[in-house]
Parts: sequence; C-alpha cells; structure tokens
Amino acid sequence: MLDKAKGLATDQVFLDLEDSVAPLAKADARKNIVAALNEGGYGDKIRTVRVNDWTTSWTYRDVVEVVENAGRNLDCIMLPKVQNAGQIDALDLLLTQIERTMGLEVGRIGIEAQIENAAGLNNVNDIAAASPRIETIIFGPADFMASINMKTLVVGEQPPGYTEGDAYHYILMRILMAARANNKAAIDGPYLQVRDPDGYRRVSERSAALGFDGKWVLHPDQIPIANEVFSPRQEDYDHAELILDAYDYYTSADGGARGAVMLGDEMIDEASRKMALVVSSKGRAAGMQRTQSFEPPQG
Repeated sequence: MLDKAKGLATDQVFLDLEDSVAPLAKADARKNIVAALNEGGYGDKIRTVRVNDWTTSWTYRDVVEVVENAGRNLDCIMLPKVQNAGQIDALDLLLTQIERTMGLEVGRIGIEAQIENAAGLNNVNDIAAASPRIETIIFGPADFMASINMKTLVVGEQPPGYTEGDAYHYILMRILMAARANNKAAIDGPYLQVRDPDGYRRVSERSAALGFDGKWVLHPDQIPIANEVFSPRQEDYDHAELILDAYDYYTSADGGARGAVMLGDEMIDEASRKMALVVSSKGRAAGMQRTQSFEPPQG
C-alpha cells in the first residue's frame, strides 16, 4: 500500500500508525513509514503521517521516530481523536523540540486535527486556533458515531429511524465553521463501504455542497468520484470565471467604474465576486480549463 499510493491521483497521502495498525505491529510500522518517506516517489502530494492519539502509550514514540528520521520528507502530522487545544499544544511543543534538535526548519511541519468525539466537537473552535501549525480540521465519522452512541453500523449513512433532515449536518457545520473562522481546510472523513461507489458519491456530495475541501478515499475506485464531486461542474466554473472577468471590467474606468451591473439576467456585485472566486479557485486547483470568455460590450 505504501508503494501503490505513490501512483494514485490524490492530492495527499497519509501513512497510518493508528487504527489500521495492530498494537504489536506499530514499532515495525514506524520503520516502514520512515523508509517509505525517505525513499520518496510521492511527487507533489502532501505527505502526512497519522500518529496515535494522546490517550495511548504510542504517540510520543510515533512522533519522535518519524520526525527525527524522516522529517525532511514529511509535510504534516495528523493527530487523531483530538479532544482539546492542549493536545495540539503538546504536539506543537514536541515537534518544535525535535526540529531544533535535528536542525529542521522550526514550524514547517503542519498539524492536521481529526475530530472524532463529542469533546473534540465541543472544543473545535479552540482546537482550530491552537497553533499556527494547524492546517486542516478533519471529521472522523466512525469513532464519532461510536462516541455519541449513534445507532448504526454503516459509517456516514443516516441511522435507522432518522427520517427527517441529516444526522450529520450539525457536526459537519461545526467543523466547517471552526475551519473557516481560522482559515483552515475542512476535510470529510472516510466512507468504509469501499464497494459502494454510489454511497460514496452520495455522502461526498453532502459535505461538498456545504463547502468542505475534500474527502478521504480508502480505495482507488473512490478517487475519481472525490475528484469529480469536490471540483466545480464545468458550467459553474465557466460562469464563475465570467463573473470575475465582468466584474473586473465594469469596476474599471473603461467599464464605467460601476459596482453593481447586469451580466445577462443576473445582477453581480462585490458579493458575487467573492462567491465566484470560491468556485473559480476550486476549478483552477483541479486544473479545469474554461470554455467561455467574457467579451466587453462594444460601442
């Protein structure tokens, strides 16, 4: 899996020391991860290692061994089951000590915080603001569902008997608001039914519609779905670029220095520009090419 991940069309890979590794295998897993990071081959993917959470006996050894031996080839540490800002502070301090000891750039390695229980959600605003190293806030659905005694065994799906609304809406919005208030990325967690592409698409569209930046994939078949769902539709991307070009023109001296104008049947203004910039930025990041261009009026 460590080798296969190098050739997948993802923006990030995370090498796991937590739930996917048995307790007796964790020491060897650290060595395998260090070797994989130092061997390279991940291209421009963000390289992340998920360590064990602070309630275990493995966390400090995970961080020390990986960062001391492969810190130059590591972008982020993912901390699971974060419950409060103090746990971020502790990881930040440990990373700083290792960086100084090993001659690494202090502060370069980021932190991704995974929210997986009720305490973490209650403290998510403080967690998102706890350290300049924080880059991403992640929803961990499986552990979260267990932590609140949700009555279902299918991760990410609506629990039986919940027939109105979305059981995850509040959780997702709390995470999204904390992330956006602190200028961090918001990422949705995994969908474990890897042979159910329709289910993966359905739950991906839920968080993408709210404004999440992406979603985990556990199987190569989920990758094209995620890339499609979290990228704008072509017509939306084209429309966003048209709004930006039109607004840029009409607010200029040549366009009459107007702040609110009509673009076809739609009025656009500064708020429209901000909304269009969100969509266009996602499209550009996905490598999309526009199929329409704005033509200033003549005469």
